[in-house]
Amino acid sequence: MSITPGLLPVGLRDRLPPQAEAASRLLHRVIVAIGRHGYDRVAPPLAEFEEGLVGRLKSARAQDLLRFVDPVSQRTLALRPDITAQIGRIAATRMRHRARPLRLAYGGPVLKLRATQLRPERELIQTGAELIGSDTVAAAIELLGVAIEALETAGVTGITVDLTLPDLVETLAAGPLPLAPERIDAVRATLDAKDAGGLAALDAEAYLPFIAAAGPLDDAMTRLRRVPGADALSSRLDGIAAIAAAFRDRVTLTLDPTERHGFEYQSWLGFSLFGAGLSGEVGRGGSYTIVHADGGEEAAIGFSLYIDPLVDAGLGQEPRRRLFLPTGTDPAAAASLRGQGWTTIAALADGDDAAALGCTHRLVGGEPQPL
Repeated sequence: MSITPGLLPVGLRDRLPPQAEAASRLLHRVIVAIGRHGYDRVAPPLAEFEEGLVGRLKSARAQDLLRFVDPVSQRTLALRPDITAQIGRIAATRMRHRARPLRLAYGGPVLKLRATQLRPERELIQTGAELIGSDTVAAAIELLGVAIEALETAGVTGITVDLTLPDLVETLAAGPLPLAPERIDAVRATLDAKDAGGLAALDAEAYLPFIAAAGPLDDAMTRLRRVPGADALSSRLDGIAAIAAAFRDRVTLTLDPTERHGFEYQSWLGFSLFGAGLSGEVGRGGSYTIVHADGGEEAAIGFSLYIDPLVDAGLGQEPRRRLFLPTGTDPAAAASLRGQGWTTIAALADGDDAAALGCTHRLVGGEPQPL
């Protein structure tokens, strides 16, 4: 069965002008903004050995990856669905000798095996930063500030930060609201689904008030601190209060303490980032742990941003200044015009149409004139 010419697999697409240029421009702006905070860029490969990638992607299984056999090693390789885990590998191996905290930035394409209803694209441009060696409140404030500034640099307005407590169930289950180990996953999933009836069926009604403790940050924090057993979360809540104090005049802050989907490997803090007029979340991050080859663990915190929703919203596009150069134009004059910021389109024949070629101006008598 032949494939229709131009047909692409589900979830993959071509970026055409001017969106392709906007994507490149936005990625550059975000990476530069992150780098100005001292985060050095690294560039891991698009594919790695499957077993190594799966071992670092706690939320993924082998069947969740797009795999193929390497003709050189005859071992199974997998295309990365996320770059964060690769940064952890680099920090734990090739850059293990570097002083901590280690600040690293990245940007590049990722490919997911399956799309979601909210995000039908399978190929995305992911960028972000990781702070390796610390997950303190001070580190969280720095990282979140870098993420917000990067989005602002990209033109995102009306930023909302939704905070969550990824290890809420584990913390409470080991203290004031005990649960048998085999029940923790079920309670965690039920809370994530906001399923009050499911909690009752699991005989975990004590966790029900945490579902209602969500919404605008100040109100949610007040309700959360009043929940019986929440004293075990006091250090985390104090940390969130400090984070809120640093950003409350800059962004909108909300709290959903039971949100778990997408935060499978985060520890005490997780956050999602949204922007006005953008579809769905544009980034997420939080604290986590890197495991070294010798079994040692290292605290870290980071964030990932996705460029595609920004491009789809029309960000990153700039007014076009395309200058048509008639045949016989002096090459030195053309080079000088490009140095002034013009994009030049040279006529290859006397009959070339400046407007049809997308030009906004035409060179007349050595001077650009609007079409």
